[in-house]
Formats: sequence, structure tokens, C-alpha cells
Amino acid sequence: MKLLIINGPNLNLLGTRETSVYGSQTFQEYFKTLQNKFKEIELEYFQSNVEGELINKIHQVGFTYDGIILNAGGYTHTSVALRDAIAAVKCPTIEVHISNVFSREDFRHVSMIAPKCKGSVSGFGMDSYRLAILSFLA
Repeated sequence: MKLLIINGPNLNLLGTRETSVYGSQTFQEYFKTLQNKFKEIELEYFQSNVEGELINKIHQVGFTYDGIILNAGGYTHTSVALRDAIAAVKCPTIEVHISNVFSREDFRHVSMIAPKCKGSVSGFGMDSYRLAILSFLA
């Protein structure tokens, strides 16, 4: 099984950005934990703050990988283009959020991408990524 985790804007700052919301661990540290836990899965990671780069990556892997785990960050609530990219590819996408978006500002309650995703995991901290991976194993 081959899965790609994609993190969108500002998630390169995990570990230092709003630690009360996102925690103090970097994603690179957590990604190593995921790789050790799921040795039977080929896990890859990509992060960009640029919407077009995220779309290009979805197009690049969306016809050959078994799944995409996407934390689109702020683009979740605004990007029709990401929504269209997810809809255009063959492999399923799971939407992930570290925080519980429904306990935050009202504008975060709407996801442009959720209707095109297989499912969503939100509010379990970094563990949201592990839960998304488990959904591909079920």
C-alpha cells in the first residue's frame, strides 16, 4: 500500500505555531513515528504553502497511489481548485485536521473539499493522521 500525506499552508510551522492549538511536535518528528508504526505501508510526505503545488502533487499521485491524506489547512475553507483536483483523481482522499474545526471560528466550519473526500478526521491532534491511515486498512 502506498499513501501520501499532504500538508497545506502554515503546517510547515507545526511545533512552533500556536502550540496551544497544534502542539509542540514538528510534523517531521511525527511522520517518523507513523513510518515506524506502519512499516507495511509506503508512506510519503509533501508540504507546500502554495495551492498550485498541492494541486500538482494530487494530480501526480492520484492515479497510482492507494490514497491521499490531506490537511489542506486554510485552503480547506476556500479552495474550489483543490476540491476539483480531488474529484479528478482516482485514488481516495481522507481530509484531516489536527484541531477540532467545529470548536473554532465559524468560517472553519465549512469545508470546500469534504464532499469530494472519502471521509474526514478532525480534532484528535496529530493522531488524526494515524486514524486516517487506519481507515485505509479497514
